[in-house]
Amino acid sequence: MIQLKTLCKVVDNSGGLIAECINVMSGARTASVGDEIVCVVKKARPVVAGAGSGAATAPKVRKGEVTRGVVVRTRQAVQRLDGSWVKFDDNAVVLTNPGRQPLGNRILGVVANECRQKRWAKIASLAPRFV
Repeated sequence: MIQLKTLCKVVDNSGGLIAECINVMSGARTASVGDEIVCVVKKARPVVAGAGSGAATAPKVRKGEVTRGVVVRTRQAVQRLDGSWVKFDDNAVVLTNPGRQPLGNRILGVVANECRQKRWAKIASLAPRFV
């Protein structure tokens, strides 16, 4: 479960590396896999000054920006409808815009199957593998 002040890895290529949860959009105290959160970027990839017009390589978020994200992995075990449990080695989010579209165009690592079940179709299509 993700609660306030939880640090999460950013697993897309939007430019963020570490994000901190500052609000859970469902109104609950904690967020599980597939839930939307509001987070602040704590660590981001550095901006290269002399990169030319490489708009594709320019980061979309910077340190200190507040953005929304979808939880795709949690360290806390989550029980599925069939009775099995799934847990991961880290907490991870995919950053999104307010229109519920991912900021990056690549997702790195596995994504929990609950994201597909909770109607995050774009994240499901970008994910390389589901668990």
